[in-house]
Amino acid sequence: MIHLSDDQLNTPYRPAGWTLRQVIHHCAESHMNCFIRIKWALTENNPVIKAYDETLWSELPDNLQMPIEPTLNLLSGLHFRITYILKSLSETDLKKSFIHPESNSEISINQMIGLYAWHGNHHLSHITSLKKDKNWV
Repeated sequence: MIHLSDDQLNTPYRPAGWTLRQVIHHCAESHMNCFIRIKWALTENNPVIKAYDETLWSELPDNLQMPIEPTLNLLSGLHFRITYILKSLSETDLKKSFIHPESNSEISINQMIGLYAWHGNHHLSHITSLKKDKNWV
């Protein structure tokens, strides 16, 4: 659990960047999209997925003001579900893919695993680096 005050959560991790609160909510939103994309890739033949504007989503009231505890709980359950389904996949399943409409690129489930592992670690480092820089223990 991240133990930070509202003032700390409302601090951008870099100049003109998202606040820690926005980063946490963004991770849940991004990983929810990951979960749905896995489901689509497993149940449809190379579907074109729906893209979303993460910047606009980050500016909605829930991302700007909502407490982080419900989002951390959501992430915990979501990561359990993603892990559960990924552990059940065959080599053939891992090769199943979808098309991302913004880049028109084909992305396999196997590639997604690496992308979203990096994504979570990337944003976690934003939080931990700011906490270290600010001496927030």
